[in-house]
Amino acid sequence: MRLIVILAVVVALCAAGLFLLPAGRALWEDTRDKLGKATPVTPVDVKASGALPGHPPTNTTDGLNNKYWGVPEQGASVTYTFRKPFRLVDLIITNGASTSPEAYARQARALQVDLEVTTADGTRHDRQIALTDKPGPQTIQTGISDAKTVRLTLRSPVGLSRGRHLALAEVEFFQRS
Repeated sequence: MRLIVILAVVVALCAAGLFLLPAGRALWEDTRDKLGKATPVTPVDVKASGALPGHPPTNTTDGLNNKYWGVPEQGASVTYTFRKPFRLVDLIITNGASTSPEAYARQARALQVDLEVTTADGTRHDRQIALTDKPGPQTIQTGISDAKTVRLTLRSPVGLSRGRHLALAEVEFFQRS
């Protein structure tokens, strides 16, 4: 009888481990993200579905928040490609044309960004990000392992009218070190 009880407990523990492993692994990775230090990662390639003259998509990774990527309408996207896969812990987006309130108000901004992260094995992770309509950086926690490309699509513009365009000042990527 004792052998049967021990065998049943072992089988139950194995089954619980099998069913809880993905949740346990996600909890472990999230804990490591929060306890670890985040370091910046720079993409090796930046491509966009379009850009206005003088406002290329590379302005989003130049380290300056007074230059921006400009597009005439919503739905435009920018894709960042990285040299090697990494754990994307945080994403910092500086929306609009600048962190200066005056320059920020001169151009349209996206209130929503569709985030699409493709991993090294081709798996896609999609997420909608709501941005606040204020100048300055906005941090988005992601926690996606093996990120190889990141695509941002601008949605829900505010302030888009004749003579104004959608602007995205800066995008920064951080990995766990």
